[in-house]
Amino acid sequence: MAKLVCHHFIPLLRSSIYRSQSLMGTIHFINGPVYRRRFSSSSKISMSLKAGIVGLPNVGKSTLFNAVVENGKAQAANFPFCTIEPNVGIVSVPDPRLSVLSDLSKSQRAVPASIEFVDIAGLVKGASQGEGLGNKFLSHIREVDSILQVVRCFEDNDIVHVNGKIDPKSDIDIINLELVFSDLDQIEKRLDKLKKGKGNNPQSKLKEEAEKSALERIQQALMDGKPARSVALTDFEKESIKHLCLLTMKPVIYVANVAESEVAEPDNNPHVKEVMNLASELQSGLVTISAQVESELTELPSEERTEYLNSLGVSESGLGNLIRATYSLLGLHTYFTSGEKETKAWTILAGMTAPQAAGVIHSDFEKGFIRAETVAYDDFVAAGSFAAAREKGLLRSEGKDYIVKEGDVMLFRFNV
Repeated sequence: MAKLVCHHFIPLLRSSIYRSQSLMGTIHFINGPVYRRRFSSSSKISMSLKAGIVGLPNVGKSTLFNAVVENGKAQAANFPFCTIEPNVGIVSVPDPRLSVLSDLSKSQRAVPASIEFVDIAGLVKGASQGEGLGNKFLSHIREVDSILQVVRCFEDNDIVHVNGKIDPKSDIDIINLELVFSDLDQIEKRLDKLKKGKGNNPQSKLKEEAEKSALERIQQALMDGKPARSVALTDFEKESIKHLCLLTMKPVIYVANVAESEVAEPDNNPHVKEVMNLASELQSGLVTISAQVESELTELPSEERTEYLNSLGVSESGLGNLIRATYSLLGLHTYFTSGEKETKAWTILAGMTAPQAAGVIHSDFEKGFIRAETVAYDDFVAAGSFAAAREKGLLRSEGKDYIVKEGDVMLFRFNV
């Protein structure tokens, strides 16, 4: 009988009944690897990221979804499984640089980058074995780029907790262990197939060997209670297992949901401190929020929101923090195109070359790339336009090897 050890030193037996284990405030970037999305650097990137909001029932995830997604339709009701099918909403990425560039270029419109939030049904212990809505939960979560795990850090006798008490460590362990068990089942089935060795040519056999080696190491890490993303893999090994969409390979941000009274100083909340420590151990990000405050903000006129935030001791809504955390964890950058027709923000993978960044706009831009006229955002603002930047020597002509930097304002020259 294989022994699975939880990351928090809770011994578990694989086949036994196991024990459970701002959007305001502060964003914490925990030391650890920056995770890349599931595509290679040469892949086409959609402007819209997909982040799955998960958590146990009644932790505030549907309230959070409703608050941050315009016209959100999730039913934020006080009973388990009120979200059955995932609700999806597209949210513009807040970026003050966009309006500045749009004004300078006298653009007809400004088009922000976007992030897609998916409100995924709450799960319970035993989800990997079909308990609750487990199977649906696990299938939905495979489709997202990153996981935002909402953890309840507020006390409220009127909102029942599925396990009867507020215990962030236990809540986190329940979800993480379900993901681990699901990955273990998938890996075991895949390794059985790989043992039969169906590769018909040297290249196929080489890929199978790489996949087998990677999965065996990941399997051991999972048995030790560590996520698949903690295992060091070569690019070739990552590519070989990509088709499995392992759940614990996805980057995670823990979203500590606090009470309205704690949005200004969430670090004073002992539950938040506990989540912070766990996030550090698991090499994940952490954002503190008050989903209830964000919900109330959506009901206020825009001119009253700032006054309300100031009364709570904070200066801005936490949506920006959540998106910045997602961008950081996925290793993403933003560059801009700006002209009279439109100013637009584009999302790319950090480290992309100018042709690859051009390909995000259209594949023809990458195929026929000649050069990229480039100016840093601050230089563009100081100069006031592309023409003025060129006159002042701030505009650079970059070639195929140029690595696009955060905030670059670019004009691509291409020929097809």
